[in-house]
Amino acid sequence: MQPRHAPAGLLFDKDGTLFDFQRSWGGWARDVISDLAGGDPGLAARLADALGYDAGNLVFLPGSLSIAGTVREQAEAIAPHLPGRGVAALEARLVAAAGRAPMIPAVPLRPLLAAWRAQGLSLGIATNDAEVAARQQLEATEIIDVFHFIAGYDSGFGAKPGPGMCLAFAEARGLDPSDCVMVGDSRHDLEAGRAAGMRVVGVLTGPAGVDDLAPLADAVLPDIGALPAWLAAAG
Repeated sequence: MQPRHAPAGLLFDKDGTLFDFQRSWGGWARDVISDLAGGDPGLAARLADALGYDAGNLVFLPGSLSIAGTVREQAEAIAPHLPGRGVAALEARLVAAAGRAPMIPAVPLRPLLAAWRAQGLSLGIATNDAEVAARQQLEATEIIDVFHFIAGYDSGFGAKPGPGMCLAFAEARGLDPSDCVMVGDSRHDLEAGRAAGMRVVGVLTGPAGVDDLAPLADAVLPDIGALPAWLAAAG
């Protein structure tokens, strides 16, 4: 399906949308799990299972809490396996580690994003990662300056699939949600955008496939590099 009219705002998920999910987080997760387990292979296996992580192949499994869940939810999942470590402390540790994750862009990002901003589009990020970690990653990849709005699960608007971050983006930029497109790689992303009244586009640079995203999306694209052609149909 092509857009009905040219949008005024583009709101992106981060992991699996701007950044290739498995390539960015696969190796990172192995190291974080090993650190939390303190060299205990049995504990490492239990932590990996709790997070839906395949340590042998360095990938997250479909349905993993780490794909679309918040850092808080991940901390709650592993806390029972780490007696004496509270959820809040584990959450803080995961957030700090996430800020150092080596993010791998799904496509060359700066030319694409800068072109949209130069055209006058409002650009935002709505991620179930922590806002501080997201900002650190965007700074490290030298694209933070192109965004008008950045929100995480802890920014005060709620987490996806709730529509709070999407609605906050539209309000912050003075836009009607129907003039915005939410772009993401998970069902949570598309459900959040749809609930806010936005058009929604799925991309295949995360673990979800076409069959997962197509029932919820106005379009499913291989990556955000294909988005300009989809948008051009509205011009």
